[in-house]
Amino acid sequence: MRIDQTTLLLGVGLLALAGCSETAKLPVESGYGPSPVLPEPNKTLLPTVNIAPAKGWPEGIKPHAAPGFHVEAFASGLDHPRWIYVLPNGDVLVAESAAPPKQKSQGLRGWIAKKIMARAGSGGPSANRITLLRDSDGDGKPELRTAFLEKLNSPFGMALVDGDFYVANTDALLRFPYEKDATRITVQGTKVVDLPAGPLNHHWTKNVISSQDGRHLYVTSGSNSNVAENGMQAEENRAAILEVDPQARTVRLFASGLRNPNGLAWQPDSGALWTTVNERDEIGSDLVPDYMTSVQDGGFYGWPYSYFGQHVDARVQPPRPDLVERAIVPDYALGAHTASLGLAFYEGTLLAQRYAHGAFVGQHGSWNRKPRSGYKVIFVPFRNGLPDGDAEDVLTGFVNEAGEALGRPVGVAVDKTGALLIADDVGNVIWRVTPSDR
Repeated sequence: MRIDQTTLLLGVGLLALAGCSETAKLPVESGYGPSPVLPEPNKTLLPTVNIAPAKGWPEGIKPHAAPGFHVEAFASGLDHPRWIYVLPNGDVLVAESAAPPKQKSQGLRGWIAKKIMARAGSGGPSANRITLLRDSDGDGKPELRTAFLEKLNSPFGMALVDGDFYVANTDALLRFPYEKDATRITVQGTKVVDLPAGPLNHHWTKNVISSQDGRHLYVTSGSNSNVAENGMQAEENRAAILEVDPQARTVRLFASGLRNPNGLAWQPDSGALWTTVNERDEIGSDLVPDYMTSVQDGGFYGWPYSYFGQHVDARVQPPRPDLVERAIVPDYALGAHTASLGLAFYEGTLLAQRYAHGAFVGQHGSWNRKPRSGYKVIFVPFRNGLPDGDAEDVLTGFVNEAGEALGRPVGVAVDKTGALLIADDVGNVIWRVTPSDR
């Protein structure tokens, strides 16, 4: 799309005005837990835009670890690291990825969105690579770093199942042969199934996890809009988790009404599938809280017609009271606009026993809230397969006093020693968190 000078000035003016719009009336903590505070929507003429401009980490500076934890860089100098997967042999795979080029102009709104992404550190071309990091002795310093897979298409999720390595590109699920301890895959992958993409491809990331018996794969597919403003015809198999049979190469809608699901993990006690979900924007700084929830087969979670159960979003026309009536209330809210992405249940032994089977969540950080929210890694304790207590900060300090983003946490994982790994796609670092007494 060609942007003339008048449009450019208008866009800059709109961005400036949006930055001066409404502010939160509630503390962000009120939007956490199984029963978050949900005030009346506050839809303004222009959305609140309050970005922490991407800066990166100055030499010698790192995030702040909570008492009892210690943090160091595991790997640096990466290219927009988004997601982490740990292989059975301990090798750490990192998806270096960014949004694919947009194939369809979205007018002034799309242009402004692109500028917001660039300011937040997400506007560059995608490396389209998975990098392998091997730390054989577990000392937190990889001895080997190599390109494991290249020439992908905005890759994100990864899964290894019985010698088959799966990669969720933005537009397809691919399968590659994997041999134990391999440091590079050079053969061309086989497409298992197409995934929703197309000319808009608003929420482009696709995550993947294997069922515990290895027979099925579950793939996240975010919505193609904020609240279906592009029409529901653009949302086929989106705002959903899809079940894939990799042998039959078929896709089934597993759960829907999940605006932008990202993290996927099996809860160790209940065996249930859990996901983290980014909720809708542009109805105020206090709405709508992101959340994590167990996922029911056939479950509907509200988007776009309602949020957090039966709270109707009047912007969506025509309404669907029949769907609102059966919308499932999520298990645990994670704060408005926190952009909660990463999810890992702790099954290691390095950290204290109180962290066993609880959830670590990477919060990428807000753009639509004043003051900002997220930009940290948190822990939510669990008991008997369900959240049991308040969220606790684990890693903070990603935004400096000037309001600049030194980093933004995304994916979280647990390495072979039991340390916590965090992908930071603005700092271009993988952080490693261990107990402070180790």
